[in-house]
Amino acid sequence: MTESHEAKDTAYEINQRNRVKREHHRAHYDYETVHAILDATPFSHVAYMIDGQPYCTPKVHWRDGTTLFWHGSSVNRLLKANGGSAPVCLTVSLLDGLVVTRSAYHHTANYRCAMCFGTARLIEDDDEKAAALDAMVERLYPGRLAGLRPNTAQEMKATSVVRMEIEDASAKVRTGGGSNAPDELDYPAWSGIIPVKTVIGHAVPDESNIAEPAMQGIDQFTVGRSLDDVLAGNAG
Repeated sequence: MTESHEAKDTAYEINQRNRVKREHHRAHYDYETVHAILDATPFSHVAYMIDGQPYCTPKVHWRDGTTLFWHGSSVNRLLKANGGSAPVCLTVSLLDGLVVTRSAYHHTANYRCAMCFGTARLIEDDDEKAAALDAMVERLYPGRLAGLRPNTAQEMKATSVVRMEIEDASAKVRTGGGSNAPDELDYPAWSGIIPVKTVIGHAVPDESNIAEPAMQGIDQFTVGRSLDDVLAGNAG
């Protein structure tokens, strides 16, 4: 394997589309960093154009290697307007902390974000679509499928599943405290970091619930555990 092939197998090639322009020292293009951010939340936003009008739609996504999937209504105006495929940008943003300084100018945030470019394609094959939907459940709740009612034909008909091979991607990560210029140090205002996390709360059973204890695939969502940790463990 040549050096260029090794780089391609472990990182996304840097080009004009994915190159981080500002604060480029915070940029990451390696698979490990980009994929870890994508896996740290099931929630993302997909941006696209229809007839010159920009749109940005929230989606539940999941990843298999360098392929992203998401689902939605079968009445998918993006893909129907573009013959079943369209260029899109999927973005994940995670807030890790509020950075407070002695001047308004230097207030900022700690974050992780990933931006992925590719062509979204509607999955037409019924078996492939069913397998993708099963993979979504297994990604979030490993082992849970075995105890669920199978999807009905009508439900499958009403659902579209989209796949996108990641052609280009980049991540940007900020950590640490803020800047305090010399002329700020005499001000008595507090400066530091306020950490921010998404943590698991107490599960609330449905009124019709008959399963005790919780089915497999849910028991890792323990109270106080960060969602980041849960999903990283699920991706295992």
